[in-house]
Amino acid sequence: MADTLALAQANLLSPVVLFFALGLLAALARSDLSMPEAFAKGLSLFLMLAIGFKGGAAVATHGLSWQIGLTAAAGVAFSFLMPFLAYGLLRLTSRLDGVTAAAVAAHYGSVSLVTFVAAGAMLETAGIASDGAMVAVLAVMETPAILAGLWLARRHGARGKAGWAHEVFLNGAVVLLMGAFVIGLVTGERGMSAIAPFVVAPFQGVLCLFMLEMGLVAGRRLAAGGTAMTGGLAAFAIAMPLIGAACGWGAAALIGLGTGDALLFIALTASASYIAVPAAMRMALPQADPAVYLTLSLAITFPFNLTLGLPLYLVLAGLASGGA
Repeated sequence: MADTLALAQANLLSPVVLFFALGLLAALARSDLSMPEAFAKGLSLFLMLAIGFKGGAAVATHGLSWQIGLTAAAGVAFSFLMPFLAYGLLRLTSRLDGVTAAAVAAHYGSVSLVTFVAAGAMLETAGIASDGAMVAVLAVMETPAILAGLWLARRHGARGKAGWAHEVFLNGAVVLLMGAFVIGLVTGERGMSAIAPFVVAPFQGVLCLFMLEMGLVAGRRLAAGGTAMTGGLAAFAIAMPLIGAACGWGAAALIGLGTGDALLFIALTASASYIAVPAAMRMALPQADPAVYLTLSLAITFPFNLTLGLPLYLVLAGLASGGA
């Protein structure tokens, strides 16, 4: 338990989270700190390219066993379908506008890289083995939720259903993320070696700048009297990871994953994105309220998963695998 608490503290005090907090506090304090719009969009483009390319390269490098292949298929299905459940719950229990509800829903179908890494560190501490190819499952679970969220937003929008497929599948964020994934898959280790100085070394620094900008945007919305956070929304941010964990546990048990792989999969299905999806929503749905979707995913779901969720998910993983 002490190791788990230390891990949770380290992640919550990571530069990425603290830069988001800095931007949020600066905006709430009415600081004149700001970023040019073109620069902020450039950060989103970089993150989409880097995340997509690294995911494709990971799949090319690790390959897929039949079990991991089934897990990846289950992950894709979960990532696409979960936003519809989340959207329905939000529309029933909150007064969020349809576009913001769709953006929030997309976060809860996609995944958190940091939560996945934290789960891996927990396995190392406990001496439990896992398959390195599970990173491929993470990679393929990034995009389906974005597609589902954009479809929900376009369906709700004034444009109606006409042209929704073009708007969703040819949206700039989706094209870049999926295109970079395919390029990474085709070029594999050779491609990664060629552009690693661009997509690997600068990634954390660019991510810190992006989270600073997201904190500034969210803080300005809150300071301007944007959608107020309610107890119902906070409850949603706790309930969704538990619902996701239950789904992941059931799939892991059916597939027959070992304890290590089961924990990683449950951690993925229980997590909410605060990197890939916010970057995509920033580009594709600027009218959605980031003060809502970032607060829910980053300020509530993320710390819940790191402090209370992962120990619970390890117990579920043991039950799913029968102790294997």
